[in-house]
Amino acid sequence: MSLDLGKALQVAVQATRTASVVCRRVQSNLVTAETLEKKDKSPVTVADFASQAVVCKALAEAFPDVPVVGEEDSKDLREDGAAALRAAVTEHAASVVDSSPDEQQVLGWIDHGGWTPDGSHSTYWTLDPIDGTKGFLRGEQYAIALGLIQDGQVVLGVLGCPNLSDGALPGILMTAVRGKGAGLLQIDEAGEPRPVRVSSAATTQESRFCESVESGHSDQGTSARIAEALGISADPYRIDSQCKYAAVARGDAEIYLRLPTSEEYREKIWDHAAGSIVVEEAGGTVTDVHGNALDFSKGRKLQDNQGIIATSGPFHDEVVAAVKAARGV
Repeated sequence: MSLDLGKALQVAVQATRTASVVCRRVQSNLVTAETLEKKDKSPVTVADFASQAVVCKALAEAFPDVPVVGEEDSKDLREDGAAALRAAVTEHAASVVDSSPDEQQVLGWIDHGGWTPDGSHSTYWTLDPIDGTKGFLRGEQYAIALGLIQDGQVVLGVLGCPNLSDGALPGILMTAVRGKGAGLLQIDEAGEPRPVRVSSAATTQESRFCESVESGHSDQGTSARIAEALGISADPYRIDSQCKYAAVARGDAEIYLRLPTSEEYREKIWDHAAGSIVVEEAGGTVTDVHGNALDFSKGRKLQDNQGIIATSGPFHDEVVAAVKAARGV
């Protein structure tokens, strides 16, 4: 199956906008000093499920025959002890749709994202309804990441970054369609995205790393050694979620490394589909740590890939070589 990518982009942008509204409301109303002190993750859980619900509803209505590989399912929400959480998710999802759904309808929307690639469909969406849990709870950066995969390749991506600024106002959308370039617009802005390009830095010495705020998400010690080997002196740009891809795509940084924390770990497809195509269509390059192209055809994980290297492009091979040397491979 091959979709009309123009229509798919319109639907994806509007669905991501709607999910951004939900996430902003939850973040402003439910994340409090008390919940942070208690390390209460219920606000992000509400936003995560409600975001997946509204995106999956939009995709199912526009493209009923195209499955969705989402991060969440409704199993935990259906437990007897989850009544309050279930009600909150339903309330927030209902607040942004043009109907009055009951709990079972909302749970059904969430489970529309429960498909696992099995070879029966060559075209499917992949969704991370909130990428950057800890950033969300801190009131900082997180992303709604929606990608469309055809024959193992990402062909369309939308990144919603509700707290990332482009000028005076927070909130941007970054879009990409294979062969059509990447674009940026304010999250509440109508009209066509403005073209966006990666940095023009020609050497690694002019470059800046972009890496996770959370040290457990990547091997930051090795990253520091790689930076030294590449002659990079600028402090790393630390930011949560797939907003790192947005940062590379629009030139805030030139190199994003997600180094494996173990030999066995494999990345989830929803953590990289939208971001990778945004960087590539902005003129950059994205591979795994061995320099191999990312293969999104192996199920819910990048089974044949280890880690991620995203760069602005010109010195990508040099970065791959430095990563291999630092990892002893």
